[in-house]
Order: sequence, then C-alpha cells, then structure tokens
Amino acid sequence: MSATYYTIRLFEFLRKVARNNNRDWFHAHKNEYDELRALWMEDLDRLLALMTAWEPRLTSQSAKSCAYRFYRDTRFSQDKSPYKTFFSAAISPWGKKIPRAGYYLHMGIDEENLWGGSGLYGGLWCPDAAMLRKIRNAIVDNIEEFEGIINNRELLRFYPDWIGDKLKKVPAGWDRDHPQAELLKLKEYGRLHSCKEKFFTDPSWVEIAAARFCLLKPLIDFINYSIDEEI
Repeated sequence: MSATYYTIRLFEFLRKVARNNNRDWFHAHKNEYDELRALWMEDLDRLLALMTAWEPRLTSQSAKSCAYRFYRDTRFSQDKSPYKTFFSAAISPWGKKIPRAGYYLHMGIDEENLWGGSGLYGGLWCPDAAMLRKIRNAIVDNIEEFEGIINNRELLRFYPDWIGDKLKKVPAGWDRDHPQAELLKLKEYGRLHSCKEKFFTDPSWVEIAAARFCLLKPLIDFINYSIDEEI
C-alpha cells in the first residue's frame, strides 16, 4: 500500500495551488496534478468497495461518478480563482446530484477555514421545504428510534454534533416549547468528523474512513426512509 503515501505530496500540491491559483501555473504542473488525481481516484474506488460491504447499493457507483471536479464554477462567484484547494466526493446510491442523504469526503489543506481542512460528513444538505417537513414529522413520530440513533456512543465519539444551518425559532406549526424544539430548528441534518492532514497520511486511512462512515448509516437510512415514505 505504498501508494497511500501520495497523500503527503497531495496536500503539498494543494498548498501550492492556494498560493498560485492561476491557469498558467496549473498548466505548468498539470502532470503532477494528473498523477495525484489518479492515485486519489484509486483510493476512492477502494473506499467505495469497502463501504459496499455494509451498503450494497453502492455497487452501481465508482470514483468517477462520486468525485467532484477540481475546477471551480466561477460563473456566479465573486471569487474567480479557477481551482479548488481540496479534493472531494459525494457517495450515495443515487450519485452526486440526487437530493438524498449520503456521505461526503473532503480532503483539503489545514489552513482552510472549512471544517479545519478535511472531514468525513454524512447527512442531508440543503433539503427543500417538503423534505424538511417529512424529516421533522418523522423525528417527532419516531423520537425514541431517532434518539437511539443520534445518541449512539460511537457516533458521538467521532461525530459529536450537528453541522449546518439552523433556525433561531421553532418552525411555524410547532409549539415553541416542543420537547424536540432543538431538532426541529435544524435546516440541515448532517454530522461531521473533522480530520487533519495526518489522518490521510496514515496508510490505512481508507479502511478507517470506511469504518467511520459506517457509523452514520443508521442516520442516513432514517433520513432517506423519511423522505421516501408515502404520506
């Protein structure tokens, strides 16, 4: 597994991109990017294979279908930097663009503000109003099951809290003193295991990541079942 150590060079490359985020520099170093990207895609395929052991529906997915582009979409952004300073992938049976709960891998430099640089995420990002209503109703109607999921000791060890937007007040239609008020205020239902670069320079990072993603499966399943359940 010596190829795993490419991650040391990967993070150094990302730091160089952050300092030289322009097309001329990138084109001059395109061969290095291509090599690192190929090694990362191999690890992403290996991660998918390990996750498929406990989520068989991932057999239809591959690194190519899960990985996000390294090139930024600058059309609607004031920041016109052409390249990202991280590698990332969304992992779910439905691919990257289907609005369902899934898993997300983010490998970035520690100097970034986003999540301290890198992380393992699982949950539902930016759900629409109909999805939020279904999830909130499901939580209230199945609160014992839901609390059993989110209060699991191993889950809390690596994913200690919710991440994402939250309302200041309980949403309309719910009593402000509702016993699940804090859960109802959430606008996104996801958990984050923040990682430093050294997490990914361990030769066994793929196996560790697969095991830690597995801790999120009951939460992911609960959210997706709630979304797909007929009213």
